[in-house]
Amino acid sequence: MSSAVSLNPAASSAAPRTAAKGPGGAAEAPGAGKAKQELNPAQQRQVARLQQVDKNVRAHEQAHIAAGQGLVRGGPTYSYTYGPDGKQYATGGEVGIDTSPARKPEDNIQKGRQIQAAALAPADPSPQDYRVAAAGLSLEQQGRAEQAAQRRDGSAEGQGDAARQRVEKAYAGAPAPSTFSAFA
Repeated sequence: MSSAVSLNPAASSAAPRTAAKGPGGAAEAPGAGKAKQELNPAQQRQVARLQQVDKNVRAHEQAHIAAGQGLVRGGPTYSYTYGPDGKQYATGGEVGIDTSPARKPEDNIQKGRQIQAAALAPADPSPQDYRVAAAGLSLEQQGRAEQAAQRRDGSAEGQGDAARQRVEKAYAGAPAPSTFSAFA
């Protein structure tokens, strides 16, 4: 089973959010017929601000996708706001990323590093991005701990094998004792 965590940029509060979610670009609201020239200067500034937020949100999510190749689950999902021009602008977004552990410690180390890179890829990581990066760091540390445990277990076995081989070599060709007493 895989788990996924979403990477969210901070949303703009330029205008109230709509319930619309899904991929895509700016779309006109049903019945919206305001032409750009009909907007007053304040509305034009608001539209310009929304256009910039939309551009930043999309770039933010694309940075996650580019750095998270192989871990990203699906495409970005956007939250939209209608501007005074009747068009929708992305004001929030998220990308699902697989943070489930891998089977091998070295895979967890690599996956943890990639999760961190994907989470921190945008120029302006959000608080959620930092939480996802922390999950990636935790996965990387888990992999390192498992790797160290395997090395400890492997070296202890190797030391036991080496000791057994030294004893066998020392007694090679010697007759086996008929009885053994530790108190002789």
